[in-house]
Amino acid sequence: MKNFKDAVWKDEVTKVVQKIRENDIKFVRLQFTDINGILKSLAVNSKNIEGIFENGQSFDGSSITGYRSIEESDMVLYPDPTTFSVIPWRAKEKSSCRLLCDVYTPQNKRFEGDPRYVLEMALKRCKDEGFTYFCAPELEFFILKENDGATPMPIDLAGYFDFHPGDLTDDLRREIADSADAFGIEIEISHHEVALGQNEIDFRYDEGLVTADRAVTMKMVTKVVAAKNGYLATYMPKPFFGVNGSGMHVHQSLWDASATKNMFYSDDESAGFLSEVARYAIGGQLAHGREMCGVLASWPNSYKRLVPGYEAPVYVAWAFKNRSPLIRVPNFGGRRGAARFEIRCPDPAGNPYLQLAVLCSASIDGIKKKIDPGEPTELNVYKMSYEERKARGIVSLPESLKEALDEMERSEFMKMALGETVFDNYISVKRKEWDAYRTQVTNWEVERYIRRL
Repeated sequence: MKNFKDAVWKDEVTKVVQKIRENDIKFVRLQFTDINGILKSLAVNSKNIEGIFENGQSFDGSSITGYRSIEESDMVLYPDPTTFSVIPWRAKEKSSCRLLCDVYTPQNKRFEGDPRYVLEMALKRCKDEGFTYFCAPELEFFILKENDGATPMPIDLAGYFDFHPGDLTDDLRREIADSADAFGIEIEISHHEVALGQNEIDFRYDEGLVTADRAVTMKMVTKVVAAKNGYLATYMPKPFFGVNGSGMHVHQSLWDASATKNMFYSDDESAGFLSEVARYAIGGQLAHGREMCGVLASWPNSYKRLVPGYEAPVYVAWAFKNRSPLIRVPNFGGRRGAARFEIRCPDPAGNPYLQLAVLCSASIDGIKKKIDPGEPTELNVYKMSYEERKARGIVSLPESLKEALDEMERSEFMKMALGETVFDNYISVKRKEWDAYRTQVTNWEVERYIRRL
């Protein structure tokens, strides 16, 4: 449990309680995620918030996906005061705030199945090795309108970077950005993406836990703003056939323990200004790419996106300019603070705490083991033959969630990165999801086969 008697922590709590009183907030939303990354929320009376900071708020963990069985269901939420925000879309007379929470057992021990805890442990291991993990995701999503009970449809006909006077999605993105700012999230860029109804909003990089908290918040903000305007925002990886899906490219760098020096930077221009530390981190993520995929792309639908031809990575390789491999090093102009690489297979439908935990852990594993990523692949991997890829040692990502889970279940690295509790719970939950998916009979199958077979 965060120590309520600790002076710094107590000062943060005092500030939050004061803000709640100043804003005349009657109810506080306590939020956390299930193992899938779905946001959970309950409202508590603000009169009780000081007691909740000190003693926690009990809830039924057996009703949360991937948590506990009904025989041991009692769990406790402890709010993190650093995540306090007044909810901007609530009218002042109904003012509410939110706090993200850590999950504990009734014995006041951190619940090992809490995704936020998994990331905290990964970041601690990173810090023990002398590094601080920084990252920033590019969140892509679709804004759709309901269609008389049929599949929701895109709200516009725009394409990549398109702008039209009075553009509906431009106004929505601005409202999302303004709402995000109220949660302390600095939006750096927003634009229309390639597919109809598809958009991207990126926020400023930060330390891993802060970034994961912001990713969870951004998904909430996007969905609420869309709903308030009569639309549906979805982070589903591949909602429509024949067009680009929604990814979450994650830009990453490791800094020193004091977070003042970017350890990915080198003065060597011939090495692309990348240090050995950066190369080994890339090597770690390539080495564990197939094992991590079940967390980075965590739904059956995720693998409809990970196919050639739609700007999504399929092959485990890395490059500088080339966007076809799994990992790309953007042109950061030799600027020390901007040295980084991005991994392109994650999608925004997953749990950001678990996604960043395995990415951070893979980087550290690569550094500890000095895993050489090999030479960058600057040719278009999509156009290579199987023999060419084999000669270069380039393997593909899993083609289905089942294949990804099979890889994950055999991986001692993934068990270490997630912890045994989350590892076992995650495999169990996702196997059930795969079983539910694979037993469905789709319209495509019926239309293609019912008259022919």
